[in-house]
Amino acid sequence: MAQTCCSCRAGALQSSAAAALVRPDCGDRRGERASALAFAKAGGVRASQKLQSNEEQFSRSAFFRGVPEVKVGAPRRSRSTMAAGPSSGGVVSILSEEKGMEHMGMAAVKEADVAAIGAIETRISSGKSLTAPTPRDFVSRYADDEPRKGSDILVEALEREGVRTTFAYPGGASMEIHQALTRSNVIRNVLCRHEQGEIFAAEGYAKSSGRVGVCIATSGPGATNLVTGFADALLDIAHAALPSLETPIVEVTRSITKHNYLVMTVEDIPRVIREAFFLAASGRPGPVLVDIPKDIQQQMAIPDWNQPMKLQSYLSRLPPPPQISLMQQIIRLLATAKKPVIYSGGGCLHASKELREFVELTGIPVTSTLMGLGTFPASDKRYLSMLGMHGTVYANYAVDNADMLLAFGVRFDDRVTGKLESFASRASIVHIDIDPAEIGKNKQPHISICADVQLALAGLNKLIKEGPAERPDFSAWRAELDGVKLKWPMKFPKFDNSVIVPQLAIQTLCELTGGNAIISTGVGQHQMWAAQWYEYEQPRRWLTSGGLGAMGFGLPSALGAAATHPDIPVVDIDGDGSFIMNIQELATIHVEKLPVKIMILNNQHLGMVVQWEDRFYKANRAHTYLGDPEAEADIYPDFCKIAEGCKVPSARVTRREHLRDAITKMLETPGPYLLDVIVPHQEHVLPMIPGGASFKEIITEGDGRQIY
Repeated sequence: MAQTCCSCRAGALQSSAAAALVRPDCGDRRGERASALAFAKAGGVRASQKLQSNEEQFSRSAFFRGVPEVKVGAPRRSRSTMAAGPSSGGVVSILSEEKGMEHMGMAAVKEADVAAIGAIETRISSGKSLTAPTPRDFVSRYADDEPRKGSDILVEALEREGVRTTFAYPGGASMEIHQALTRSNVIRNVLCRHEQGEIFAAEGYAKSSGRVGVCIATSGPGATNLVTGFADALLDIAHAALPSLETPIVEVTRSITKHNYLVMTVEDIPRVIREAFFLAASGRPGPVLVDIPKDIQQQMAIPDWNQPMKLQSYLSRLPPPPQISLMQQIIRLLATAKKPVIYSGGGCLHASKELREFVELTGIPVTSTLMGLGTFPASDKRYLSMLGMHGTVYANYAVDNADMLLAFGVRFDDRVTGKLESFASRASIVHIDIDPAEIGKNKQPHISICADVQLALAGLNKLIKEGPAERPDFSAWRAELDGVKLKWPMKFPKFDNSVIVPQLAIQTLCELTGGNAIISTGVGQHQMWAAQWYEYEQPRRWLTSGGLGAMGFGLPSALGAAATHPDIPVVDIDGDGSFIMNIQELATIHVEKLPVKIMILNNQHLGMVVQWEDRFYKANRAHTYLGDPEAEADIYPDFCKIAEGCKVPSARVTRREHLRDAITKMLETPGPYLLDVIVPHQEHVLPMIPGGASFKEIITEGDGRQIY
C-alpha cells in the first residue's frame, strides 16, 4: 500500500492570503459558490458550536471552505502525525529533497466529488474569477495508460490545480522537476535568483491575486533558504513549496507551516498535491510543504487522478457557519450603541464587498489594521485610516471613545492595542474571526462568532435589510470624529524647500497612480509611510510583511504580483536597508521582463531603528548607519550603478522640485525601473504610540533633530 508521511500543524497567527495555495484574502476558497448556495438555502446561517478544548480549537481553526454534499469513503492507510495548534496561512512549496458548511465527519472525499472540490473559484480584486480545470475537463498530454516519471506526474498535478506560474530555482535534487517543467506548455517558471526571493515572490503572487502561489526549491540550503518565507506566510497568508531530501526540512518547518508532506511513493503524488492545495487554501490559509525525494521523481508510474483525499480528521473538526442567534444579538447591541467603530483586518480582504455593504447599511465609521488596508476604500468619508502604533490620531481616538467595537478578521495584535486594558475600554466588543484561537486570546469579547467573516457579514446584512426600516443614526458620532480629523490631521514637517521628505514622495506617487497601483514594501519606516500616505481603494493592492516583519520582502513580492497582473502598475516602495537584502532580484525583473517600478526612500540608515534610538536611547547610534563611514557625503551603495549592471534603467532624485517629474518618468518608462529618492534620516514616522502604551500617550511631534 502506498504510504505518505505527513505532519500537520496550524499556528495561531493572523494571515492575509497568498503564495502556493492562497485564497484571495485570507481569501476566497474552494467550492465557494457551492458553499454560498448551501448557506443561502439554510437561510443564511446554521447553528454554531462552542469550542471545548485546545485540540478542538486547533482543528476548527483550519476552516474548510465549502465542499457540498461530500461522500464518505474508506480511508487508505497512511503514516501521519498531527500537532495541536491553530491553523493559518496558505502557500504550497515543493521541495525536491474560507465558508461555512455543516459539521461533518469525513473519512475521505471520493472521485465523484473531486470535480466539485476541484472547481476552485477564487475571486481576484478585479472582480473576475479564475477557475482551475477539474478532472472532467483537463486534457492531459499523456495517454491514460502511459507510464511517466514522478516529476511529470507532479507537473501535471500542478496543471490540474490551475497553476500557470511557478517560482523555482533548480539544483541537483530538483533537476527532474525542472526538466518536467520544460515539457509543460502551460506553466511559466519565473527564475528568481535566490530561494528566499522565490518564496516571497510566491507570496506576492498569492496576496495580489487570491490564487495559490507555488515555489520549488532543491534540497539542503535551497530548502533552508525558504524558512523565513514559510514563517512569513504563516503569519500573513497561504503558500506552497516543493523540496527534496538532504536536510530534515519537514522537521525544520513543522512549527512554521500549516501542513507538511514527505512523499514516500510515486503513486501518492496526485493525492498529496490535491490535499496540499486544499489545505493551503481552506480555512485560515497557511503554507504547505511537500517534500519529494529525487528517487520518487525518477520512478515511472501510471497516475491515478481519482484517489480520495485523506483528510478525515481535518474535515471533521471545522467550524460551522455563523449562528443566527449570535448575529441577532449583534443587531440588538448595535441598536443601543451611540459610538460604534469597525476594526477590520486581513481576515476581511475577501469580504470587502460585504464590509462595504454593511457600512452602507449602518453608517458606522471604519478603521483598519496594517494588513487590512484596502478592505474599505480610503476615499470614503467614513474611513478613519489605519489604527494602532502608527495609526491616525482620529482612528485611535474613535476606538478609545467607542461604546461598541466591531472587530472583523483581526487578532488584537499588540501593535494595534498597545496597553491591552486601555484598548477599547469603554466598548462592548464583537469579535468575528475564522480562527478560534484568536477569539478571547488577547481581549475578551462580549459576543464572538468563530466563522468566515464573509459569511458572518452576509448574514448580518441580510438581517439588517429584513429588519425595521428605521435604523440607528450615527451622524453625531461621525461629526465628532470629523472634528478630531480637523484638529489632528495627518501631516508631515517641511525641511528647507530643496529636501525631499519621504511622505511627500509617497503622496506624489499616489496622486500620479490614482491610488490604483499594487504597492509592495520591505520593512521599516518606508513601510509605515506607505501604509499612511498611499490611499488604497481596493483589497489586494497592498503587499507587505506584517506579522513577521521580514526585510527584503518588497522587491520579490512585487515581481510575484507583476507576474500575475501585467496590466496593473506594480511599485516596490522600499528602504535602502531592506532593498539590499534581496537586491539580486533586479536580474530577475530584467530577464523575466516584469515591469516592476522600484522607489527607494534612501536615508543611508536603518530608519526605524534610528527612530527608536532617537526616542528611547538618547540618539546613540548603534550600528544603524549603512553608508560608507569614510565618505559620508557619498551615496553608498550606488543603487543606480547596481541597477545598470542588471540592465534596469534608473535615476536618482535629490531635490524636491524634481520629484514629481522623476516619479512620472519612472511610471512612464516601459519595463522595470529604479528611482533612488534621497531623503533625510532624521524624519520620524508619526503619530506613534510607544509599545505597551495607551492612546493617551500618543506622540504627534518631534524627530531626530532634537538635542539630547
